[in-house]
Amino acid sequence: MRLSHVLDGLPILRGASSGLFGGDVTGLAYDSRKVDQGYLFFAFSGAKTDGAQFAASAIQKGALAIVSDRPIPGGFHGPWLQVEQGREALALAARNFYNKPDERIILTGVTGTNGKTTSTSLINAMLQAAGKTTALIGTIEYQLAGKILPAVNTTPESLDLFRMFSDLEKLGGTHATLEASSHALDLGRIYAMNFHTAAFTNFTRDHLDYHQTMEAYFAAKQLLFTPRSAPPPRFAVVNADDDQVRLLQFAPETEVLWYSMHRDPPASGKPSSLVRAEDIHSSFDGLRFTIATDTRRFQVESALVGHINVQNILLASACALTLGLTEAQIQKGLLQLERVPGRFERVEEGQPYMVVVDYAHTDDALRNVISVARNMKAKRVITLFGCGGDRDRSKRPLMGMAAAELSDYVVLTSDNPRSEDPLAIMNDAMVGVRRFDTPYVAEPDRERAIRKAMEGAEAGDVVIIAGKGHETYQILRDGPVPFDDREVARRILRGYGYKRK
Repeated sequence: MRLSHVLDGLPILRGASSGLFGGDVTGLAYDSRKVDQGYLFFAFSGAKTDGAQFAASAIQKGALAIVSDRPIPGGFHGPWLQVEQGREALALAARNFYNKPDERIILTGVTGTNGKTTSTSLINAMLQAAGKTTALIGTIEYQLAGKILPAVNTTPESLDLFRMFSDLEKLGGTHATLEASSHALDLGRIYAMNFHTAAFTNFTRDHLDYHQTMEAYFAAKQLLFTPRSAPPPRFAVVNADDDQVRLLQFAPETEVLWYSMHRDPPASGKPSSLVRAEDIHSSFDGLRFTIATDTRRFQVESALVGHINVQNILLASACALTLGLTEAQIQKGLLQLERVPGRFERVEEGQPYMVVVDYAHTDDALRNVISVARNMKAKRVITLFGCGGDRDRSKRPLMGMAAAELSDYVVLTSDNPRSEDPLAIMNDAMVGVRRFDTPYVAEPDRERAIRKAMEGAEAGDVVIIAGKGHETYQILRDGPVPFDDREVARRILRGYGYKRK
């Protein structure tokens, strides 16, 4: 493909020449290790490295030109195209290079602090129940037409996304569902993409180590609904029960579906619809309730548990309706998705009490998962949690307060300390734990802590192992080491003599 076509629509500040634009581009890369002859290399600053330092290596490997939002460095010899914003340029170029697959693949994006993984998994299951060939892109893994790919980021770079959309199209796929993280929105990873449906789960404190303020965090989420570079989504599916979500702004052409367990949509001049949950029945075995819209009512059942999953199911069902799915296809998809890895995932070895592993790593998520156990009429709730290192320190005492306020017993431990001292992190969280009289124990060794959480559990108790969820590693100062909460819990239970039948 001619370079002039790849760069169509990109504002080039410096370095453009007619001779260069006539060259043929064979591929795009933002990692110099993946550059080959005829590639266009995008050099932008990352979290740890600056891509510009690899520009010379890219040219040596045969790159046609370098694209960067930095001026050409002194001593560099080779074609250098300076743009205003590197990641936005990458998105526009990738969209051109792969012939705008987002105009043919139907995209659904879900943002929010909690619930993105479960909601997108539900939407994908419903689409597959309708016979669609799909892609699912999120925190746990990427799925492409049935093939499982490892997830590097919750939302990949735009180049990787457009490549996946193109591959999906070649395989006969029609729909892609993705988690739209606030980092991805702010960094332009979904810049220039056409979304059919955009959804918002909820908004609570998180990622302030990156965004600095809640206002900046919300502004990043807003970009999914009023994008800088693409048409606004045709549909918006948003949570009427969340006060912050109710402040979202929508484009005039976007049709809004509010979903709710409790409230009517906010009053505004913009027409909207309501998708409501009625007659909710919740138990250890799952959920059963009625979905009521302006024009229809139908009953759904799911093996997922807790009122938080009522909201996730409402969101997914509303999205499915915008995609033209039937009530029968929605229900079939719900029944096919029996669990989401690391989201209130039960560990069963025949023990008389419940052990669940959950990804909860914010104070709001902890409150939600403990409330699920409380609503199940648990005899006692034993909560194990930790706080991540090199992340927002201000949420640590808040997590400690959430765990101690709602639990009967708390085990404070280590959770991905990264470069920080685990004991220092635990001390930050301890400030919140000690505001309540709840019995607690602090144990920095996570495996020993899991053992302490379970050793006193009795019939009817619920033991919550929070923080890591689906993760299979612990990130220490020297890097990641293998660690899976689910496998550790199973091993401890078997050591107690329990054995799954």
